[in-house]
Parts: sequence; structure tokens; C-alpha cells
Amino acid sequence: MPDVETPRWARAGATDLTASLDLPDEEIVVRVRDGQKALFEILMRRHNVRVYRAARAVLRDDAEAEDVMQQAYVNAYTHLDQFDGRAAFATWLTRIAVHEAFARARRRQRVELRPDAELEEPSMTSPSVSPEQHAITRELGGMLEDAIMRLPDGSREVFVLREVQGLNTSDTAGSLGISEDAVKTRLSRAKAMLRRSLAERAGIVTPTVFAFQDPRCDRVVAAVLSQIE
Repeated sequence: MPDVETPRWARAGATDLTASLDLPDEEIVVRVRDGQKALFEILMRRHNVRVYRAARAVLRDDAEAEDVMQQAYVNAYTHLDQFDGRAAFATWLTRIAVHEAFARARRRQRVELRPDAELEEPSMTSPSVSPEQHAITRELGGMLEDAIMRLPDGSREVFVLREVQGLNTSDTAGSLGISEDAVKTRLSRAKAMLRRSLAERAGIVTPTVFAFQDPRCDRVVAAVLSQIE
């Protein structure tokens, strides 16, 4: 079960709802449909990182990715009755976010690279690393994020979902609406491009990039809850 931050209602002492934290997505969906709207917060916090990374991979912009997240959650909540369980809820949700991100990209004709976009620094928690190593790792993390953002459309989204988010080939294909063969081809192409630039020299773990910080998590959750309540 994915890690999920304790929701605000649980922190406030709503122990009757806290018991729902360990429920699978599909059971929570059923309960939300039955009127327990507060449980939708569990789904948001459980999948915030995945949805954020998918949206940012398409848009290459933090603020726009956050906007897309909010709209994707609202869309998912509004059409929750359309979730039929044929795919995992996380895949269904990610596909909604990807579609929303592509729609926004088309509307704004965002087809050119944004080299000036601010990239978040990777988090580092190892106490054994020296300040100098911290600085080097931060710089390399920024270089890796920049290199990923410079991948061509199609390959970039696949690489983020497969290598950064850690989805398998099937879930990635379902999230992006492409075939598994296309996922494999695009991932191979992306890795070759990164290998030529800096991936092998960076020496950092890709899951540390595109970190989804707690303030953004709280902001997105609060914005969505204000709309669906």
C-alpha cells in the first residue's frame, strides 16, 4: 500500500475515518460514492506525487502542473461513477491528469522548451554526506531534471512515469493511452538520450527528482476539497 500522509481530519481526531486509511483505493471509491466525501482526501494524498509528476512531465511547469492536478481531481470526483474497475484507480486517475495536461498544453500551444522553468531541488536526508557533497548532489539533481525536461514529447512522459514514478509498463501504457510496445520504445530512446548527456555521470537516484513538497500537497488538497464540498 502506498504511503499516505495523515489527512487533516485524522490529525483533528476523527478516529472513525482514520480506520479508512488502510483501505484499498477501490473500497474508498465505493464509500465516496455512497456519500463519505471526506474520504476523497485519502485518495488525493495517496496519489499526489504520481499525479504531479505525470502533469509536470507534460507541461514542464510547476504552477501549471499544480493547476492540472486540482482540475484532474475535480474531474475524477465528478465522474467517479464512471470508474468501472477495469483498470486500477491510480491508472484511471493518472490518465485523467495526463489528458488534462495535454489539453492545457494544446490550448496554450506549449510546444517549445522552457529552459527558464524553475526546477525543484532533490531532497537529501543522509547525515553522512558532507556539505560539499550535498551541494554537488543538488547541482547534479538539477542537471538531471533539466535533462529529463529536454527529452522530446512522448519520451519524456514515459521516462518520468516509468523511471521516476516507478510504474510498470502496463500502468504507464494505460496512463498515457498508448501501447506497451510504444512505452518500451520511448523509454529506450529516452534512456539513450540521457546516457549521452549526464545520467551515467550524475550518480543520483531518479526517484529523488521532481519532489512533491508538503506545502504543495496541502494546497492542492485544500483547493480540491473546497470545490467538491
